[in-house]
Amino acid sequence: MTSLILRAAVGTTMIAHGVKHGRTIQGTADWFQMIGFREPELQARLSAVVEVGAGGALLVGAGTPLAASAVVGTMGVAARSVHVRNGFFITAEGYEYVLNLAAAAVALSTLGPGRFSVDRLFKHADDHPSVRRGLLTAGIGLGAAAVQLAAFWRRPA
Repeated sequence: MTSLILRAAVGTTMIAHGVKHGRTIQGTADWFQMIGFREPELQARLSAVVEVGAGGALLVGAGTPLAASAVVGTMGVAARSVHVRNGFFITAEGYEYVLNLAAAAVALSTLGPGRFSVDRLFKHADDHPSVRRGLLTAGIGLGAAAVQLAAFWRRPA
């Protein structure tokens, strides 16, 4: 039941963010450009697709470790490009929120998708908690964030 609660919370949050980005592609692209991203329209579209896709996959428990890695990567990009320089608290645009979403995604991967999941239905789930799986999820997500940031982001002047 714990995994189901985490999947619902993180999954629906990611879907909501992705839908918001997708409904306002030009506004999202303008914002991405303002915070230092090259190819801002591409970044806006990819952001919407990854957030909705990862959120949806988490919500139903499909490809849980990979979907959780996508959340970690997305939150890593957000943390580095916007939030870290503002300190911890979300009230000052800090990294509190993105850190908690990423941590919840790693915890979910560590716990496994749970009893009520597509992964379990198709016997792709490991029902035993695995710190190794959680660390791999964090590593893949942070690695992907580093690649995206190196390829597309420069701190604005």
